[in-house]
Amino acid sequence: MAFHYYLFHKPFGCVTARRDERYPTVMDWFRALDNPDLSPVGRLDRETEGLLLITDDGMFNRALTRPEFHKEKVYEFLVLGDLTEDKRQALEAGVLLNGEDTPTAPARITVTGKSTLGAVLPALHPEIQEKSRHNPMDRPVTFGSITITEGRNRQIRKMCEALGLEVARLKRTAIGPVKLGMLQQGKWRDLTPQEVASLKRASK
Repeated sequence: MAFHYYLFHKPFGCVTARRDERYPTVMDWFRALDNPDLSPVGRLDRETEGLLLITDDGMFNRALTRPEFHKEKVYEFLVLGDLTEDKRQALEAGVLLNGEDTPTAPARITVTGKSTLGAVLPALHPEIQEKSRHNPMDRPVTFGSITITEGRNRQIRKMCEALGLEVARLKRTAIGPVKLGMLQQGKWRDLTPQEVASLKRASK
């Protein structure tokens, strides 16, 4: 049996599931393939965009979602609040999240810019615009990227919340050597044999 491996640019607003009674699911974009064995690899929460792998290779899926699979995952973020140098170092060192026994693994963070909520609000998703309107328009916002090696539930959002920062936009752009690139939201492509091989090597 020949397995299939896809890279999907998950849009904001759909859930990482096979079926959902309330929201569209990532699998809705793959119905035309008529392959009931396809499943998402791991998950991105409903408000997170970006790179999601889809496959019908169950062993590959399980290998990549094991807790010990520590391939680097890169996300672009926009947070409400000033990500100061002290807070950046705290996030990189690891944060003890509510209900967890161990802090998050070390991360890497690059701050790429700062602005105010009023300046960036028109570019945010309408749902996030509505949720953010209670904030003062001069509230600082920080742009950047974060690289993590874990996959705890809503991990980046919880890490930021622990330091008084609120994630307004989150987009996964890479898993190891596999990059989202210029693929548009809602579009997908086949993984190359080289990409599949690199992920399989990393999961052993």
